[in-house]
Amino acid sequence: MTAVPPTSGVNGANSANHSAPASSTTGAAATNALSYNDFLTLLMAELKNQDPSQPMDPSAMVSQLATVSQVGQAVQTNTTLASLLTESSLTQAELAVGSSMTSSDGTSSGQVQSVNVSATGAATANLTNGDTIPFADGAVVK
Repeated sequence: MTAVPPTSGVNGANSANHSAPASSTTGAAATNALSYNDFLTLLMAELKNQDPSQPMDPSAMVSQLATVSQVGQAVQTNTTLASLLTESSLTQAELAVGSSMTSSDGTSSGQVQSVNVSATGAATANLTNGDTIPFADGAVVK
């Protein structure tokens, strides 16, 4: 895909000659990546500002449209996965109430009175003795 230079004072005749830098991202490193809406905005700007004497190659257009579809599916998959993780945390928390729990380092234990689940899905058990234990690797619920 080609990048589109700012349109102020430019007629778009040379926009096909500029290329965008390639980038690869994964999970947490995606903060510097284009969002789905940024990608669509860039694609529309490219289509509006392409040189009429050198239109976009049809195979490049099909490739870009396929990329739009893939990005949309990835966004939907991430949303669904986040929802499933939250549901899993809620189920785990529900099952722990009334059970005995020991912290991963063994310094705190007691009966689970209630559970708090944050917006990020992190769950913390509130024990009857006033202690709190995060649901983390090594925490034991009996």
